[in-house]
Amino acid sequence: MIILQETPSAQDFKIIPRSYFADSMKIKNETTGEELTYTITTSLDGYYLTFSKAVTLKEDTFYNLTVLDGSDIVYKDRIFCTNQTTSTYTVNNNDYTSNSTDNDYITL
Repeated sequence: MIILQETPSAQDFKIIPRSYFADSMKIKNETTGEELTYTITTSLDGYYLTFSKAVTLKEDTFYNLTVLDGSDIVYKDRIFCTNQTTSTYTVNNNDYTSNSTDNDYITL
């Protein structure tokens, strides 16, 4: 799974594809079914195919990524968009409310 942020600037992708050439990618919103196609220019970094692209994403949403060479699929993955840092990510960010108690109990 790839974790990206909701930002208008270009984000870096680093993938290990089936073949080392790609010219486009499709990103499909899993909730709405909306699919966007982007033209990409790739470079090779060892076993990785890398490229940068500014993509339109919405926070707390999952997407399906498909990287293509013409009509051939060379890579598929899932994207999750969040603005939290990945090292401190929590599902209930700013939603958790703690209960206060005095811990009194009765012993019989």
